[in-house]
Amino acid sequence: MTDQYESPLSSRYASDYMLHLFSQQKRIETWRKLWISLAKAEHSLGLPITEKQIEELEAHITDIDFACAAAREKEVRHDVMAHVYTYGKAAPSAAGIIHLGATSCYITDNADIVLYRDGLKYLRGELLKVIANLSRFAETYKATPTLGYTHYQPAQLVTIGKRATLWMQDFVSDLVELDFVVETMKFLGCRGTTGTEASFLELFDGDTAKIDEMNRCISADFGFTQCFDVCGQTYPRKLDSRILNCLSSIAQSCYRMANDIRLLQHDRQVEEPFEKNQIGSSAMAYKRNPMRSERICSLSRYLMADALNAPMTASTQWLERTLDDSANRRISMPEGFLCADAILRLAQNVTDGLHVNEKIVEKTVREYLPFIATENLMMEGVKNGGDRQQLHEIIRTCSMDATAKMKNGERWDLLADLANHPEFGMTKQEMEAVLDPMLYTGRCAEQVESYVKKVAPLIAGIDRILDMIRTSINVVGDAASALAVSRL
Repeated sequence: MTDQYESPLSSRYASDYMLHLFSQQKRIETWRKLWISLAKAEHSLGLPITEKQIEELEAHITDIDFACAAAREKEVRHDVMAHVYTYGKAAPSAAGIIHLGATSCYITDNADIVLYRDGLKYLRGELLKVIANLSRFAETYKATPTLGYTHYQPAQLVTIGKRATLWMQDFVSDLVELDFVVETMKFLGCRGTTGTEASFLELFDGDTAKIDEMNRCISADFGFTQCFDVCGQTYPRKLDSRILNCLSSIAQSCYRMANDIRLLQHDRQVEEPFEKNQIGSSAMAYKRNPMRSERICSLSRYLMADALNAPMTASTQWLERTLDDSANRRISMPEGFLCADAILRLAQNVTDGLHVNEKIVEKTVREYLPFIATENLMMEGVKNGGDRQQLHEIIRTCSMDATAKMKNGERWDLLADLANHPEFGMTKQEMEAVLDPMLYTGRCAEQVESYVKKVAPLIAGIDRILDMIRTSINVVGDAASALAVSRL
């Protein structure tokens, strides 16, 4: 414990990987890699930068003297120049060529793009795991009838698996959106103070081909094939808006699923994981609160609200740039990633251990099945010579009477009441013959099979996919522990 405020996203919820990704260590290491990439490109294109200088820069990527940088920033009031100074102290032979021709946004903006891309790739793996868990769950319960709800009122039967595919479909939609954002991300490159590249025209004696080659080299070093076609001093803040909107979309899907689980747990039909020694309430020892699903909803609300920061920032970028984006982005962007990470880790845990109380589900189905079967009973009555409109009115009045008795705690028997009307031409026993729940789930099982099959290629070899994601983003440390669900 410390005597200073610490964000709960750091102390309780986010993964070790995401915490490292947005750490100062990782950020400044990325800055230094950008300075090295710039120096390499300038060296290869004929500027007076030596291989020895580059080698010295490369030898000091990770040994960052943050105390030196903090003291220098206090003096000059500029974070980038403080780190230029600190890097130069560590690599004195290269001190004079660090940041040559660049503006601060070359470092800060390109580093942000790299971190955001790697964060999105990591979240992709977490999202795939949730989809894989739901796919297995849906397949297991594809034909298990359960009461459907519209307006949270009893409706026609569905199946438990079919309901899970509704959640799955939302997450797959998020995956498609995330992939689009990653695939279309562009690099800022090194474009100068207002995006004109004027400083490099001077350095390269007006050779524009060298400027383009320099930007291609730097972009390739960080895995990008394109730079923004035009820019001011910064990359377009529309990218931030697109990213946070993607994270908000994931939060919306998680909230929807978690809220459904909370409702179903209230009805004792479905329950989130609950450990043997878990305490549900400090006072009510019998409680089994859906605390993980509640936490998902709570964090999701925060992320959806956080996503509003980016469009407000993107819409207020004056001309070539304004600095009132900086303080906002330092908070809203990393916190958005940490929050999305926390939500998806919780969602993985919940979907991996989701428990169905099948006897309760069956009991609920049986309780409402006579009402659900009334349309089929009406059709049978018509086949027996009855009048459809007359039978509809009998069903309406008998159903309302049965519902009133149910709410009053009295005994009721809807089928017996309907059988007492000769217009149906059916006995109670004949009516009970149409109470097979499977007659009322339509194509649910078929729909589940079809959708699970469609999604299967996305999650095929999920462990291999996650290994590829970890490799592509160069996870530091034990990758398995970074994906583990802890502190839930």
